[in-house]
Amino acid sequence: MKKRLAIYPGTFDPITLGHLDIIERAVSVFDEVVVSVGRNIGKQPLFSVEERIEMIEKTTAHLSNVRVTYFDGLIVEYAKKLNAVAMIRGLRAMSDFEFEFQMALVNRTLYPDLVQVFLMPHEAYTHLNSTIVREVSSFGGDISAFVTPYVADVLHKKFYRSSEK
Repeated sequence: MKKRLAIYPGTFDPITLGHLDIIERAVSVFDEVVVSVGRNIGKQPLFSVEERIEMIEKTTAHLSNVRVTYFDGLIVEYAKKLNAVAMIRGLRAMSDFEFEFQMALVNRTLYPDLVQVFLMPHEAYTHLNSTIVREVSSFGGDISAFVTPYVADVLHKKFYRSSEK
C-alpha cells in the first residue's frame, strides 16, 4: 500500500503551539508528515533555517512519523519530489481563508494530484502567529502559553544576546 505522505510547509519563525497542534492533527491522518521550512521572499526571518529546523525537530520529537526538511522554490515542485499526496495548511480565521483559497487554486493548477487539506487549530491558538510571539518575546513578555519551553528559551537567548551587542 502506498504511504500517505503530507507536507506542511511554512516559515516557522518560530514554531508555535498552534503549528504543533496542526502537526499533531495531521499525523493522525497521514502515515508521514514532512514539516518543511521554506524561504518566504516577503519575510526577513529572525532565525536561520538551521535554527528553525532544530526547533521543529525538538518540538516534534515525540511524533515518530514527522520529518523536518527545507525547501526553496515552489512548494508544489518539492511536494512532487517527495511524492506527497496532500499539503497541510492551517486556518485560524476567515482572514486566512481568502489567501489560502487562492493559493490552493494555484497549487491545484500546478500539481492537480496534490490535495489541499485545511486544518483548524484548537481555538486556544486561533489568535496566534509567529510574528506575535516574536514581538511579545522581544519585549520580555511571557510566551509560555504560545510556544514550548525549549522554543521560549531559544527566543529569550536570541533577544538577550541581541540586546547585549
